[in-house]
Amino acid sequence: MVITMDFPEESRYNLATMGTDHKNKKSFLVGISQINTTLGNFILNRQRILSDVQRASRDGCKLVVFPETTLFGYHPFDMLERPALVEAQLAEMFYIQKSLPAGIGVILGVIAKNPKKSGRPYFNSAVLLEKGKKPKYFHKQLLPTGDVFDEARFIERGSIKNNFVRFQGKTILVTICEDIWAWPMKNRRNQYGENPLLSVAKKKVDLVVNLSASPFYPGKKKVRHQLVSNTAKLFKAPMVYCNLVGGQDEIIYDGASFACDDKGREVLACSYFQEDFKIFELENHRNVEKNKPVPNIVLLKQALVLGIRDYCGKTGIENVHLGLSGGVDSALVACLAVEALGAEHVKAFALPTTYNSPESLELAQELAKNLGISVQNISIQNIFETMKSLVDQELDIHRFSLVHENLQARIRGCILMAVANHENSLLLSTSNKSEYATGYATLYGDMCGGLAPIGDLLKRQVYELCDLYNSDRELIPSLIMTRDPSAELRPHQKDKDSLPSYVDLDQAVENLVENCSPAKTKTEKWLNPLLLRTEFKRWQAPPILKVSRHGFGRGRRYPIAQQAREI
Repeated sequence: MVITMDFPEESRYNLATMGTDHKNKKSFLVGISQINTTLGNFILNRQRILSDVQRASRDGCKLVVFPETTLFGYHPFDMLERPALVEAQLAEMFYIQKSLPAGIGVILGVIAKNPKKSGRPYFNSAVLLEKGKKPKYFHKQLLPTGDVFDEARFIERGSIKNNFVRFQGKTILVTICEDIWAWPMKNRRNQYGENPLLSVAKKKVDLVVNLSASPFYPGKKKVRHQLVSNTAKLFKAPMVYCNLVGGQDEIIYDGASFACDDKGREVLACSYFQEDFKIFELENHRNVEKNKPVPNIVLLKQALVLGIRDYCGKTGIENVHLGLSGGVDSALVACLAVEALGAEHVKAFALPTTYNSPESLELAQELAKNLGISVQNISIQNIFETMKSLVDQELDIHRFSLVHENLQARIRGCILMAVANHENSLLLSTSNKSEYATGYATLYGDMCGGLAPIGDLLKRQVYELCDLYNSDRELIPSLIMTRDPSAELRPHQKDKDSLPSYVDLDQAVENLVENCSPAKTKTEKWLNPLLLRTEFKRWQAPPILKVSRHGFGRGRRYPIAQQAREI
């Protein structure tokens, strides 16, 4: 069966005001519905929306707020070249409206048509739905185009000044994600210039809402809180921030929706990385309910687990497999996959030659036993010798070289892809971000696969996550963690023979790739030309789960054929 994001009722629905019977109160209650949508599955998304609306109605809510583009899923990108999909989505929106209980309003995200012949064809909109009333639309004004975003490709700008609505005696300002991101912030450039919120006519506002689809990276919640706090204080009104949860291709949304009072203080928080529903009491939010602080490394693990689970579940894939080398990278990928999908859906393969130490196989087998997965040992020595002989003869090669190292990696990739074909299983690549940055990964070899779960992790983060998995018991054999990393493609090979120390390399990758800083240190100056020369490899990498501010994959659009050099 397909793995889905279903959670027990008690984990998904929690009331914000503890011990309060909301049904007997006359206060204005706002439901925050943090749901995991599936891009393009309008019927499923509609069912999830209506389920939470019914729950909110039973609990006495007058308004329910959903995330950005709730009904379509975020973001459609070039699916918007197909107008029939937009029409089908809007048909489901009207179905929702007809199915609403009386006395409740719903604000959800949709892709709305631009009725004008000029401009782009669609708006990224929020819509207020009430039974028996005409839908009221609010259009997003600030359209992100950096990193993984490209909304301006199809989306027309709206105007925040038009996004006020009077609803059941309350004045509500509706904003959508980026609309609140133009506040000046340390270490972040405001690409929009003027903050449109500052030019909105100041009027009495009872509630500000923000529908969001904000991708995760460690520390992102702190950034969001500052933006929401600034907005709440500007309008002197409480604010509800409803964020999408779930994985969509490379991007992971963490949820973590919350509400602030009129002084910008957080008074309610939803869960990380799972669907959640909570109720915010507009007039009386003295009962503060916050999440306990969660270490960034724990959030990082939860993000990757959700990313794997949703990538498989939303593409209809049940099983995954990987090459298990006895090294730390493949060990981590195996742990993440088992946590995401269950041991019964994960298989491992050891593919040694004579350059692999017997210890590596023993460690792989021990890890597999600890995880409850099978590991099949397939020696590629005979295949390698046959191909090496042929290549040496035809290309007149007389000494062992990089040709033969990559030949082994590509043989492994070929067999692992054969498994994918034979068992309808997804191959997980095991390369990390530091390796991708240097090109220390073989195209059509260890870069083979349908998903790269740790392709946005620095090497130190790989070790930190392995330590986390070993915090309760030694799940990953300690020797995997302590021995020198090696590709084991030639005698006595060690990563440190070809690369700087991972401490220096990780810092260089962080500065050059994530921070886009100029090369200053010796390692950064060594890495910079390698980044340019190996860009073609990363263009052909599997989708990489994004868990940093700036990683490889969809968010990096660096040209291959260019000759620019920093002075």
